[in-house]
Amino acid sequence: MRRLPTGPTDKRELMEDSIESRDETRYETGVKKEYANDQIVVTWEPAYCIHAADCLDGLPAVFDPWRHPWIAVDAASADEIADVVMRCPTGALHFRRLDGGDQEPQPPDQTIQLRPNGPLFVRGKIRIEDASGHMIREDTRVALCRCGGSENKPFCDGTHRRIGFRSGPRRRSGA
Repeated sequence: MRRLPTGPTDKRELMEDSIESRDETRYETGVKKEYANDQIVVTWEPAYCIHAADCLDGLPAVFDPWRHPWIAVDAASADEIADVVMRCPTGALHFRRLDGGDQEPQPPDQTIQLRPNGPLFVRGKIRIEDASGHMIREDTRVALCRCGGSENKPFCDGTHRRIGFRSGPRRRSGA
């Protein structure tokens, strides 16, 4: 008989609980966890995860926050896992194929998507440098803070949800 989780009952509660516990050592920059089989390696960097839950929605058999370890790479094909990992808007999840399958693509263009009441989702060949020109991060996907409250600036850490950040009305393009 499978035991039901005793924690939060929906995704919103799960995200809020995870954001509240950002002081855990697993959220320190530089922590990277790997989950692998002979076909694919999935890496997760908790410091960049804002619990957008695209992975949970995409493949709940693989990505299950109530299971330990929370990523079960044997629960789906490498192609399915790669597809869902590419949906991660923050770059917290990445993959490397070991079976000869396609590696993560480099997007040809940069795009910036304003999320209502949330961060900027940036995709493309991204290099973020500090004021001295030292590289902070190179990636193909990042979520940048827009509320000003992140403890992981310039990256979003989900604080916008906790502080009730509102981005205001949308402007019409060309106006």
